[in-house]
Amino acid sequence: MSSFGFGTLTVALFALVCCSGSDEKAFEVHMRLEKLIVKPKESFEVNCSTTCNQPEVGGLETSLNKILLLKQTQWKHYLISNISHDTVLWCHFTCSGKQKSVSSNVSVYQPPRQVFLTLQPTWVAVGKSFTIECRVPAVEPLDSLTLSLLRGSETLHSQTFGKAAPALQEATATFSSMAHREDGHHNFSCLAVLDLMSRGGEVFCIHSAPKMLEIYEPMPDSQMVIIVTVVSVLLFLFVTSVLLCFIFSQHWRQRRMGTYGVRAAWRRLPQAFRP
Repeated sequence: MSSFGFGTLTVALFALVCCSGSDEKAFEVHMRLEKLIVKPKESFEVNCSTTCNQPEVGGLETSLNKILLLKQTQWKHYLISNISHDTVLWCHFTCSGKQKSVSSNVSVYQPPRQVFLTLQPTWVAVGKSFTIECRVPAVEPLDSLTLSLLRGSETLHSQTFGKAAPALQEATATFSSMAHREDGHHNFSCLAVLDLMSRGGEVFCIHSAPKMLEIYEPMPDSQMVIIVTVVSVLLFLFVTSVLLCFIFSQHWRQRRMGTYGVRAAWRRLPQAFRP
């Protein structure tokens, strides 16, 4: 049995010695968990105890797989396994016909494994809008997740998620901004932080691969008018030259075919009709 189990047994035995003379009607029920947050399929230990000297019945209620490891009159120690979703555990005891129970929530977590960053568009003019999107697949619990969109070390936007969000879905954060000249000199990235400290866990952090924007200066309207005019004139000249070449080639072909036709007719005339 783990060190957690031996520590729990010590507490239970201490409660037994100290409370042996207490009123049975004022008994208490306690639950001690090895972990409040676990990975999917992970196992953990739970101890249910009471201050009642001679409880009539007691134990642990759960929909998960449980194995009774050890027991005494005032406590029972279990191994819980194959957890796949958030659940509630109940410890209960009945003393002198009165039942009491306590509950505890156990959460399942999936740390962020991948963070994807998208810039749309990747080539943008100064003063125009662009969008940053961050995606993190298959992460839970979402209410402990924070996505931060960064430009260099500066935080542009942070997004958290409520408890109502379904588990194991893709978490997404988006932010739109106007492009500035200096944006082309900074990396854009996304930081995903899953903070489980309040649940007895740890903090998981992962960055996306950095990306950069291509920034260009928009052309003034006068320059655009000049460019459009020059392109239009050049296109007109090109089409005109093609048409002239076609007309001249047809005219030359007709003249050439006409001369050959006269000579052929002259040769076909009988010698008597020639001058």
